[in-house]
Amino acid sequence: MFVYLSKKIAIPNNVKLNCIAWNKEEGYIAVAGTEGLLKVLKLDQAANNGQSKGGLAAVSNLSMNQTLDGHKESVKVVTWNDAQHKLTSSDVDGVIMVWMLYKGAWYEEMTNDRKKSTVAGMSWTSDGTKICIVYEDGAIIVGSVDGNRIFGKELKNTHLTGVQWSPDNRLILFALANGECHLYDNQGNFAMKLNIKCIALGSSAGRIQRIASISWFSGTVNNRSRPVLAICYENGKVQIMRNENDDTPAIFDTGMRNVDAKWNHDGSVLAICGTSLEAASPMRDTNQVCFYSPLGRLHRTLKVPGSDITSVSWEGKSLRIAMAVDSFIYFANIRPEYIWCYFEKTVVFLNSSSNSNASTSTNVITFWNTVSNQSFLKEVEPTLCLAASNEHCVLGVECVSSNIKEIALSTLEARNNSSNSDGRVYQLLLCNSIGTTVDSKYTDIKPRFVGINAGYVVIASYEEILIWHYHTPKSTSNLHGVKARKEKRFHIHDTPTGVELSKDLLMQGEQRRVNDPICALALSEKLLLVACESGVINEYSVANVSLRNRHTLHTHIHKIAINCNSTRAAIIDNLGVMTLLDLDDNRETQLNFSRVERKDVWAVSWAKDNPLLLALMEKTRMYIFRGNDPEEPISCSGYICTFEDLEITSVLLDDIISCGELQNTSHLIQLRVKSLRDTDDLLEHVGLEDAKQFIEDNPHPRLWRLLAESALKQLELETAENAFVRCANYAGIKLIKRLRNISSQILQKAEIAAFYGEFDEAEKLYMDADRRDLAIDLRMTLCDWFRVVQLYRMGGAGVSDQQMETAWREIGHHFANLKSWESAKEYYEKSHYLEGSIESLYHLEQFDELETFVDKLSEKSPLLTKLAEMLVSVGMCSEAVSAYLKFGDPKAAVNACVNLRQWGQAVELAQRYQMPEVNVLLSKHAAQLLNEGRLPEAIELQRKAGKHLDAARLLCKLAEQEVEKRAPLLRIKKIYILAALLAEEHLKSLATPQLDYAIDRNRLLDEISLEDAACIERIWHCAEGYHFMLLAQRQLRFGIMHSAVITSLRLRDYDDVLPVEDIYSLLALASCADRSFDTCSRAFMKLESLESLPEKMQQEYEELAVSIFSKNEPEDHKVDTVACYGCAAHVPDNLPSCMECGARFPGCVSSGKPITQPTSNIWICSTCHHCASPMEITRHRTCPLCHSPIALIK
Repeated sequence: MFVYLSKKIAIPNNVKLNCIAWNKEEGYIAVAGTEGLLKVLKLDQAANNGQSKGGLAAVSNLSMNQTLDGHKESVKVVTWNDAQHKLTSSDVDGVIMVWMLYKGAWYEEMTNDRKKSTVAGMSWTSDGTKICIVYEDGAIIVGSVDGNRIFGKELKNTHLTGVQWSPDNRLILFALANGECHLYDNQGNFAMKLNIKCIALGSSAGRIQRIASISWFSGTVNNRSRPVLAICYENGKVQIMRNENDDTPAIFDTGMRNVDAKWNHDGSVLAICGTSLEAASPMRDTNQVCFYSPLGRLHRTLKVPGSDITSVSWEGKSLRIAMAVDSFIYFANIRPEYIWCYFEKTVVFLNSSSNSNASTSTNVITFWNTVSNQSFLKEVEPTLCLAASNEHCVLGVECVSSNIKEIALSTLEARNNSSNSDGRVYQLLLCNSIGTTVDSKYTDIKPRFVGINAGYVVIASYEEILIWHYHTPKSTSNLHGVKARKEKRFHIHDTPTGVELSKDLLMQGEQRRVNDPICALALSEKLLLVACESGVINEYSVANVSLRNRHTLHTHIHKIAINCNSTRAAIIDNLGVMTLLDLDDNRETQLNFSRVERKDVWAVSWAKDNPLLLALMEKTRMYIFRGNDPEEPISCSGYICTFEDLEITSVLLDDIISCGELQNTSHLIQLRVKSLRDTDDLLEHVGLEDAKQFIEDNPHPRLWRLLAESALKQLELETAENAFVRCANYAGIKLIKRLRNISSQILQKAEIAAFYGEFDEAEKLYMDADRRDLAIDLRMTLCDWFRVVQLYRMGGAGVSDQQMETAWREIGHHFANLKSWESAKEYYEKSHYLEGSIESLYHLEQFDELETFVDKLSEKSPLLTKLAEMLVSVGMCSEAVSAYLKFGDPKAAVNACVNLRQWGQAVELAQRYQMPEVNVLLSKHAAQLLNEGRLPEAIELQRKAGKHLDAARLLCKLAEQEVEKRAPLLRIKKIYILAALLAEEHLKSLATPQLDYAIDRNRLLDEISLEDAACIERIWHCAEGYHFMLLAQRQLRFGIMHSAVITSLRLRDYDDVLPVEDIYSLLALASCADRSFDTCSRAFMKLESLESLPEKMQQEYEELAVSIFSKNEPEDHKVDTVACYGCAAHVPDNLPSCMECGARFPGCVSSGKPITQPTSNIWICSTCHHCASPMEITRHRTCPLCHSPIALIK
């Protein structure tokens, strides 16, 4: 940060000031002094000719200067209640007054006069609801904002000097006259005594040390380990604690007699004012304000004129600070050290809101494109530094997330074979202009200072330096080996020669500590400058990392900047004094820079295209140096982004970061150097010759371009050509050559207007010259086809259809690029551009209309292939095949079918066009599916490919798997039925005109191989077995016992399909229920003889049989007989075959009963070819076995 005095306000009658307080919300300043003085002031920035120069650079005027009457004696304490917009003041008589704002003026609201003692301090809670007032005699009063007393307390034999509320408003801290600090709760109960370590307290310490000020920061802190409670003693000792229980506070000595201390708005800087103890003359300019970090590191010291400084106060956003000195108010501007950079028209900065968010440990980096006004946000770990080069920026962050930190530590250990001593890991992120990370690196060096050029990133801690050769997608390092990108790391006291840096120089021994730490770093394309606090600057060459030179300046360096050709460097010390350092070894080209010295400088920037041009910020003025000579200053408070082409770009970071405004183009300021402004004036008011002479005396390509433009506007071609040559503008030289071949001045002016982008003016000139064709060519070159169409129509006749179609087509391209497909389709149709129409319909998802283009396109048209690919992408297989076939590419058609899993169509096309490789592909795919266990997909594949019998075999495997899983019988039956129906489809595919499937099914079975025929019969056999099992169980459930016995007896033929135990168990149960005990006895005998059953189960069957047949004789009570169709013998109705001739009776698929007369009057299913009794089948609408619909029986 940098601080400088900016304004001084004198109090009338030389009234001495005692205290000052700045309202954080509204900006009011309250000052109090002797003779009852109490004033409220307000500073407002005045407009500067309508141009914003930033809040600090603008002229500030007093918009309020009100004297508050009421106090008779010297006012000692003033404090603001920011939340409730009130002011509280107190004088030496103990009179307390509360002031309120009404209609733009401050009025007395209430008064309290204790008349016993003087008020030593007052403090409001952070929410403004309570105030704590302490008196010197030990009295304490806590009251509410409306004037009611909450409690009062008298501390006997105790003298108080100050009071502060804790940030959570639960505790009150009191400063005692003996130097102690006591803590009470918000009800007035004593809690504890603070542990003071910066001084020795007690009677043995001798002289009593008085507390000058206590300040407890009440805002939000993103880092809980950061100290927030400052206790300042008059002898210069300061103690800053993290909380009231902190045993390891930050302790330091200011070297002055402390008077007052205040935190800034975010608790990152502590301002302590006082009188220097080292001054030779104690009465003159001994006042100063020191700015410290929360850990006690001195940022800056500000000397303040006068004899007695009494108080200090921050502005709301900490961009200014006010000091009460004698009878004057001094204001100082603060230039914070923001974490930011600028490259490729993009401002990159750390959001202040993310920096103050205590709920998360991450930061938000904003990448603001100043041209498009777009912002990209990037969330990163806590950010330590930022730097930018031409195309990239580098972020130095600390890895605090556990997962990222673990990865970083493992990466570093694998690379260095050693672990980090303190466990902290950092990461360097190389980002482009939209925040995308293109390269990164982990390191254990804390990046306190960073620099970047076109190929390297350099970081430094207080002791070590790391040079990282980064990699980008476009970098030339792609062509080099890994060794070319090896990092180079060394200590500040090492003297590298560039010969041997293959090993880490720090690995030679223990890590070294230095008494002269690094304080600044600068990097150019050739040189690296590293400065130490002693004023020594080491100069290294970047390419081979060798120490070239060592400079000594005998000052504490704060910033370094190197010019574009690495010949000079600008150096700013910690007092704001800027000097120039010559780095060029060629003494003939050196200038005497020893006399160039500027004070109060806080920023510098060299021009990118001129090594002699330097821009610097001196307070709120910007100076441009050309060599040793400064130009007239420009009022500005922006931070310099870039200096190029005689134009300086600066950004108002105060408004964006500190004030939290949404960034826009008004926050960017473009400033032109004096030579550029003078050239404009000469060209506008004097003439070309004088301007040319001035530019020759102050040469720069930008000035020559201005001269060329002005000469061209006046058609002074010789002067313009000379200027173009001087600025190496080849396009301008070609323009001059073209203009000399044009005789008409109007056309020359039109060409010049077009060259400088004034296209409307150029078109007007062309039309005035009656050269509509040139205007049309201009608009065609600019791809402004809408205007081309207008110009065509203005011409009336003479425009061909081809020209109009070309214009319509280009307009269609325009809408297609904008993804406005409706408009694109309209213009493509006007231009009869089929390819564009196809593209538009595809994106509009109008596939029905897209399909019609298959017929519209001619054979062998290349668009057929593109159309087919579109149809394939949306699954329109048949239409895509038609397109491929019309194009004459059957192989692509087959591939489309294969990709869309339309195997049937693929096989059909393969057979038609003799492509046997499809069958091979089909087999491989099916085998792969089977290996992966995807059996249902393999079945579907074979079915779609027309391989019905193969699909049936796979279905049988699926049914067997279901049997092993003990799936429901109905599911297993359905799978077998589906397999059987696929097998029938296979037979149908073999039918010929001579062999009709419906009539000659059995002959077809004889024609195929025995294996296939057996497979088909086996499938139906399995389906029948599960069908009759389900039928028997259904009959048993509904009480049709005799039919259940008959069906169960038929199940004995399917013991190769069904479990034998299940068959005979069902038969025994049904026959027992039917009282057919002879059949039941035979079933039990079979069960008892099954060897597969365990012995215990066999014994249980025996016991069950004994219990049944001990009560019932083994005889069948219901025995009906039927006549055999073969031998007419009478056989029992429950037998599936004749015992005399052996003729088999087919089973009725509806009732399970044997059909003894199968040759006449039976129903046969046309699908599964199984029969049923006509009387039974009338109860069904579908076949009981295969469930195909039944035709009406007449």
